[in-house]
Amino acid sequence: MRALVLGAAAGGGFPQWNSNAVGCRRARSGDLSAVPRTQASVAISADGNHWFLLNASPDLRQQIEASSCLQPHQGLRSSPIAGVVLSGGDVDVIAGLLTLRERHAFTVYATPRIHQVLDGNPIFEVLARDVVTRRHVAVGMPVMLALPDGSPSGLDVALFSVPGKIPLYLEASTGEPSIVESEETVGVMVSHGSRRLFFIPGCARMTEALARRLKGADVVLFDGTLWRDDEMLRAGLGSKTGARMGHMSIDGPNGTLAAFKAIDVRRKIMLHINNSNPVLLDDSPERAEVEAAGWEVAYDGMEIPV
Repeated sequence: MRALVLGAAAGGGFPQWNSNAVGCRRARSGDLSAVPRTQASVAISADGNHWFLLNASPDLRQQIEASSCLQPHQGLRSSPIAGVVLSGGDVDVIAGLLTLRERHAFTVYATPRIHQVLDGNPIFEVLARDVVTRRHVAVGMPVMLALPDGSPSGLDVALFSVPGKIPLYLEASTGEPSIVESEETVGVMVSHGSRRLFFIPGCARMTEALARRLKGADVVLFDGTLWRDDEMLRAGLGSKTGARMGHMSIDGPNGTLAAFKAIDVRRKIMLHINNSNPVLLDDSPERAEVEAAGWEVAYDGMEIPV
């Protein structure tokens, strides 16, 4: 199995279009220690010819043009993209589906709740239903990822609930949403034979069940949104904590570094990294700390053999 990081940043990308913070200024200036990144998505393949996307980022067109393996290779119109697996309904997860509207056959895999979100917004009808299949995947039930002709791709996928919250645009106008485990925020496990890759771009906290699930994994691509919970407040960049946004922080006693100390994973990679997070900067103390703890920080174009 091959995996390719198409985008490694959180919503807004790095640099974010309206941010003049230090990290974003460094990225715009061409600073080699502040490498730009698009919004989080990963492509996976068993044969190197047919690819499945894990989330459809708003930057998908740019990501395709940067990745020769995802570009047309046959006839006047074609694509190696055979399907899209969604981990939720946030804008930075589903907006890229609109890029795939040119009557290309593929399958959208998501929980029934996320399909309900898509069905409820008529703009997604540009994905013609006579061409694009919408496959409901029950939480905890592995399914085969199929090629457009229905034949096996060699990959299986399972969706599982992780602590999270509903998408911002679905929140009620009053009250703060609870962190729950439901169909609206899921992790993705892709397997090829005995090999297992986990894609978890959003997770509010580590649970015993999740730790057991991840034990022994070959690759875990995990939520690296913020370095500390109050990061955006301290920097004057926003009014929400990481916990309020449904993301656990990297640092701290309940953070990602601490949570993974007791979890045996062969390769640990952070992605969905907010533009405020200093781990995006190659020369930061925070980057040195995560690398010393055995983590890698994802970047666009990162190839991951599994």
